[in-house]
Amino acid sequence: MIYRKKGSRGGVKKEPLLQVIDLVKHFPIRKGVFGKVVNHVKAVDGVSFTIHRGETLGLAGESGCGKTTVGRVILRLLEATRGEVYFNGSPNLLTLTQKEMRPYRKKMQIIFQDPYSSLNPRLTVGSTLSEPIKVFKLASSREETRRRCAELLNWVGLEEQHLSRYPHEFSGGQRQRIGIARALSVQPELIIADEPVSALDVSIQGQIINLLMDLKERLGLSYLFVAHDLSVVRHISDRVAIMYLGRIVELAETEPLFQAPKHPYTRALLEAVPVPDPFTKKKRILLEGDVPDPIDPPSGCHFHPRCHYRFDPCDKEDPRLIPIGERAVACHLYDPRHNSAIPETILDVPPPAKLSAG
Repeated sequence: MIYRKKGSRGGVKKEPLLQVIDLVKHFPIRKGVFGKVVNHVKAVDGVSFTIHRGETLGLAGESGCGKTTVGRVILRLLEATRGEVYFNGSPNLLTLTQKEMRPYRKKMQIIFQDPYSSLNPRLTVGSTLSEPIKVFKLASSREETRRRCAELLNWVGLEEQHLSRYPHEFSGGQRQRIGIARALSVQPELIIADEPVSALDVSIQGQIINLLMDLKERLGLSYLFVAHDLSVVRHISDRVAIMYLGRIVELAETEPLFQAPKHPYTRALLEAVPVPDPFTKKKRILLEGDVPDPIDPPSGCHFHPRCHYRFDPCDKEDPRLIPIGERAVACHLYDPRHNSAIPETILDVPPPAKLSAG
């Protein structure tokens, strides 16, 4: 894949666009004839972050960690168990009625992971793109609607003649371009990209990523970019949040996080990425055991059963996000309250006092 260079955000004033505070989503498990709730799948378990205007925040982690659920709950495609979501000074979106939520649906859109199932096979591309334009009354006539649809296709690298075709007549990459055009049709400010390239051939992934970056610069968009491919996340993101079992364990600017990860899980995740050089030897942290069951996650730090650096408070106390310079890390190793409790056997991990520069 050939990627275009990411633009610099140096000197740009950070203006909060989306604020997510303590977001929780638990799915009930029902049994019996009457559907009695016997337990919950804790998909998202207290997630907080901010996306600034014009910024791309990458949300990364293993499959099943809750990344996609976070995006869908923000958009109210799934209802949250609790939490707060604010968009550009709005009231808490999670408390609004569907009627009150409607104006914000125009400002926040989603690109789905699967370009094959996300398009209605019975609608032409023109119908797919024109429907949201009609719903939000963004065009005054049929001719203006068609002109806007043709312009959308031009933005994503397709042509006006494609308006009369059906989804089955396109390749996977072309379908995803149509999905991107549909997201742009209502002139959004924020787009949640839910693994938009994971279902595509490697040769096409770079084209779609470059397209998203071009559209961001042209239209002033902000992205929440959900992915498990860390090379893609590194290229497109200004900041990266690493999730593990429903929680954010590290949040930092992209290059500092990739060059010097602090959380043991982040370190293990990055060290597992293959290097395209047979003569390069990497020292890897091998994780113990399997990912815990989100129905019954471990007490305290969810990562402690697999962590080589666990010590006394890890299985008893939930770690808080500790600010370290420009990043935040949810690990007791960096909590000043536990400095004296860190055993000498794990002091090869840099102590918090040496991490003040981030």
